[in-house]
Amino acid sequence: MENLLGVMDFVPDWVNDTSSAEPGDPTAPADPGNHIVLVAHDNKKADLLEWATHNREVLAAHHIYATGSTGRLIRDKLQIPVRRFLSGPLGGDQQIGAFIAQGAIDLLVFFWDPLEQQPHDPDVKALLRIATLWNIAIASNRTTADMIITSPLFANDYRRTPPVLSHK
Repeated sequence: MENLLGVMDFVPDWVNDTSSAEPGDPTAPADPGNHIVLVAHDNKKADLLEWATHNREVLAAHHIYATGSTGRLIRDKLQIPVRRFLSGPLGGDQQIGAFIAQGAIDLLVFFWDPLEQQPHDPDVKALLRIATLWNIAIASNRTTADMIITSPLFANDYRRTPPVLSHK
């Protein structure tokens, strides 16, 4: 059931998990597939949809997340499950950032429009910053996205190195 904003009410998988492991905990039971977020600015949605359609079989083997309308487009076109966040300007970028900080995301595919200023540019910058801080693979265009998902590291059980944060 969709809420008033037209987005599925989103409850993270680990909310219903009865184990004691926290999200991103390396001792947690293995969860097959990578957790991939797909995001696109309005002028790049068609590009992302074309890329996702071309890579449907690969994406179908993973856990797909997306922001509002992008998620609906991908779900409807590819006929695969997509967990949807709010639209980026309505807080979706920040929701994704929270998932990244909890260790729940492996790859951010964000086809952003470098020629169009966005009203939520600070949120976009914060999302890219948190993804970089937490050592998440980031693809900002088709070439990079293709290189990442065709890498042997993507297909195997690659474990990224989390940041070492010191509290002074």
